[in-house]
Amino acid sequence: MNLEQLFTQYKEQSISGRYITLDHIKPLLDKLNTNGQVEIIGTSVLGEPIYSYQIGTGKTRAYLWSQMHGNESTTTKALFDFINLLNDDTDFAKQMLENFTFYCIPILNPDGARLYTRANANEVDLNRDSQDLTQPESKVLREEFEKFKPDFCFNLHDQRTIFGAGTTGKPATVSFLAPSYNEEREVNDNRLKAINIIAGINEELQKYIPGQVGRFDDSFNINCIGDTFQFLGVPTILFEAGHFPEDYEREITRKFIFFSLILSFKLISENDLVDNRFSEYLNISQNNVVFYDFMYKNVKINYDGIEIITNFVAQYKEELIENKIHFNAYIVEVGELENYFGHYEYDAKGAEYSDDFQNFPKTGQKANFYLNKNVKFVNGLIKS
Repeated sequence: MNLEQLFTQYKEQSISGRYITLDHIKPLLDKLNTNGQVEIIGTSVLGEPIYSYQIGTGKTRAYLWSQMHGNESTTTKALFDFINLLNDDTDFAKQMLENFTFYCIPILNPDGARLYTRANANEVDLNRDSQDLTQPESKVLREEFEKFKPDFCFNLHDQRTIFGAGTTGKPATVSFLAPSYNEEREVNDNRLKAINIIAGINEELQKYIPGQVGRFDDSFNINCIGDTFQFLGVPTILFEAGHFPEDYEREITRKFIFFSLILSFKLISENDLVDNRFSEYLNISQNNVVFYDFMYKNVKINYDGIEIITNFVAQYKEELIENKIHFNAYIVEVGELENYFGHYEYDAKGAEYSDDFQNFPKTGQKANFYLNKNVKFVNGLIKS
C-alpha cells in the first residue's frame, strides 16, 4: 500500500490551512449526502448545526470526532481525506466499508471553530466536560456515543508547536495516547487494543518521520472524554496533530494523520491486535514541552550599562483577523533556556540587540528588532 500515493489521490483540495469552519465543510457534506448519510444531530451554544456523517455496513463500529477544540482543525482536513478514500470504488474501500461502520462528527465545536478558540462559546473546554455535560456540544457527543455503541473511538486533536518527541530536539509531529481508564493507569483488554493500534501506527510512521512521533501523558482524568470512554469500556485513541518543520499550516502533518487513520483500520481489519505491544508503546518518546517557535542565541544585551550575552525566545500567537489566521511572533522569555530548542534558531554570535523602543527584549512585545543595527528581524524572521 503506497500511502503517499493515496494521500495525493484523496486529499480534499477545497480545504486547507488552519481556519476550518462549517462554511468550509458544508459543501462537502452536501456532496456526501446522497442518501441520508449526513444528519444534524444537535446545535451549538450559538445555534450552529452539529453534523454527523455515517458510511459503511460493517460489524465493527468506529466513532470519530474532530474539532472538539475549535482551533484544532488539522484532523478535520485529514478526516475528509479519509472519507474521500472510503467513497472511491476500490477494493480497499470496499473492504473497509464491509468491515466497518464509520460514524464521524467533523466539527463538534462549530462556535469555537468560527471564533478560532479552544473552548466553546461559553468559554468551556469541552474536553473537561465529559462528566458534568454542561454544554450542548458535550451532550451531543455523549448521546451519539450511547446510541451508536462504538467498538472503537478516535478522539482527534491538534497540539501546540511547543511539544517535542522526548528531548532529542525533534518536534512531535504526531502524538498518540491510549487513555487510562483508572487512577492506577492499568492496562486491561480494551486499553491494550488501543495500545496495540498505536504501536502499529508508530512502526509505520517511523519510516516517514523517524523520531517525530510522541506519546501523550496518560495521567487519568475522568473529566476528559477519552478517559471517560475508555472507562466505559470502549478502546479509545487520542490523535494529536503537531508540528512538522516550517509547516505552520499543518498540510504535511495532515498527511501523517491521514496515514494514521488508514493504518488504524487496516490493523483492526486484519485483527492484528492480539499481541501485547505494550513495551513498543512505552518506547514511543514521551511528549515534552521543549520547543519555542524562535530561539535567538548568544545575543549581546546592554542592560543599564551592563553588557551580557544571553538567549531569548519568541512564540507565534495565532490571531484571527478578517477570517484569516495570522501568525504574529511575540517575545516570551529571556535567559539561558537550557534544554530548549527553537523551530527556527539564530546564533547572533555576540551581536547587540536593539529595537525601536529599548535595547532589551521585553516579554510580550512583538519580535521586531535589530542585531548590530544592521540585521533586521520582522515578526521573528530576518527581513531580506
